[in-house]
Amino acid sequence: MSRRLTSLAPHLILWGILAFLAVFLGWPLLHVFRGAFADKDGFSLAYVTALLTDPLQLQALANSLTIAILVTLSCLVVSLPMAWFMARRCFPGKGLCSALLLIPLILPPFVGAVGMKILFARAGSLSALLMRVGLTDGPIDWLGRFPMLGIVLLETMHLFPVLYLNLVASFANIDPSLEDAAANLGATPWRTFRRVTLPLAMPGIFAGTTLVFIWAFTELGTPLVFGLRRVLPVMIYDSVSEVGTNPMGYARVVLVLVISALGFWISKRLTRRSQRTATLGRLSVQRQETPLRGLPLVALYAFMGTVLFVALLPHVSVIMIALSRRWFLSVLPEGWTLEFFGRALGSDLTQGAMVNSLLLAMSASVIDVILGFCIAWLCVRRKLVGSDWLDTVAMLPIAVPGLVIAFGYLGCFAAHFPGSWLDPRTNPMALLAISYAVRRLPYMVRAAHAGLQQTSVTYEEAAANLGASPLRVIRRITLPLLTANLLAGAVLCFAFSMLEVSDSLILAQSEPFYPITKAIYSLMDGLENGVNVAAALGTWAMCLLGAGMLWAACLLGKRMGTMFRAG
Repeated sequence: MSRRLTSLAPHLILWGILAFLAVFLGWPLLHVFRGAFADKDGFSLAYVTALLTDPLQLQALANSLTIAILVTLSCLVVSLPMAWFMARRCFPGKGLCSALLLIPLILPPFVGAVGMKILFARAGSLSALLMRVGLTDGPIDWLGRFPMLGIVLLETMHLFPVLYLNLVASFANIDPSLEDAAANLGATPWRTFRRVTLPLAMPGIFAGTTLVFIWAFTELGTPLVFGLRRVLPVMIYDSVSEVGTNPMGYARVVLVLVISALGFWISKRLTRRSQRTATLGRLSVQRQETPLRGLPLVALYAFMGTVLFVALLPHVSVIMIALSRRWFLSVLPEGWTLEFFGRALGSDLTQGAMVNSLLLAMSASVIDVILGFCIAWLCVRRKLVGSDWLDTVAMLPIAVPGLVIAFGYLGCFAAHFPGSWLDPRTNPMALLAISYAVRRLPYMVRAAHAGLQQTSVTYEEAAANLGASPLRVIRRITLPLLTANLLAGAVLCFAFSMLEVSDSLILAQSEPFYPITKAIYSLMDGLENGVNVAAALGTWAMCLLGAGMLWAACLLGKRMGTMFRAG
């Protein structure tokens, strides 16, 4: 009997995980599609047609696509040269530069927008500086004139490390003998890069650019803070109060989901095609990094220094706002204080938000550790019928934006479980924790999957041959060997859940349940130094996320880039 239960356990785990994902990922998406394509008479294309023919909706779509495309291209321009030099050249300070390039990830553009508004507003630092040196006669509202430019710049500086990590891994994994062969046949370095290196790096390029595109296309917080209302994510946020009564919100969500899924599918197809070419080279020769000296080294330092200066400007400005007593039409703040850091931890709103975010992030991390390990174990060790489907479904949240999941939860569970613990309008805590976990599940699956592939199965087979049960083998052998991978994945899940934006803004609708990001958004409209307290709260969260990222990077090392792969 016990043997039969042991043999059935993997299948039960498999179907249990699929059931969980079906309820908390598949069902809300189906609800969204039903809301967009159905009316009281049955199936209807009226709402989608109205969405695609309304000039206002088309303008929002065009703005969202423009932002996503510009951010993706900008990230590629910034990341490509730095990734190539970091993978192929050695120079003084390389390790420090590699660490500094990850810093922009620790502050969501939503929080950075708070600082950028102070710098580029009508009464901000840039206007004061230009007036002081005599280049302008009066203050200029830079963000009012060019809001989209500010959004593209801020999101580029936040997302380029994602693409950079993918490109560094891709360049490092190319067999140097292929490039040497091209050079021996007379190809110039530029021709070798264009005809050999770049095609072999395409899997990493496609994977990274897909993530950046989807992230930028569905970003809610940054345009919301900058006041750009005519983009699809903000219009979806504005339609939250009409869930269940106005199907246009569902139609917008479906449009976002279709475009995101299409981008993910195209990336998978192109990645698969590129990987067939990339398999020609598998590091048959160990690469020797070439020292970088002279003018090229100076140029690299200048380029990386400029990128880091611009990328860290939002972080520095947020900290300065948190420390300033007054910052109006002056280049730097007038007076410094630590008062707002205390208020950020002392008020009822911020204390509740910190506690809520900690509980939600911890709950999401525990869920992800359990699900991520089980999924990776079933796919790598057991390889049951259906495990390939499980691996594919587990990676779907990369292609499904948090905006879509949160909107689906709000419509689905509020309609079917009114007044219960699954009704986000009554108490969103359970669904917030689950949505955070579903969003970050791919990170944990990647971490556990990589750990199992790098761990020899011999140890587990030896324990089984000595009479240990499968559960005892997992508890005493497998889990201890995967501790670093699981811990790194859990740290990333926890850190990113602490500053999740879309899910928090949509699902948390009453103050007692606000997470940190919703509290920051609420404080920005406060009359008495609300922006300063919001910046201080963002600084505390930034420190927490930075510590988590640093810890995960130390545990994963060069495998950090695999956590941000879409294919």
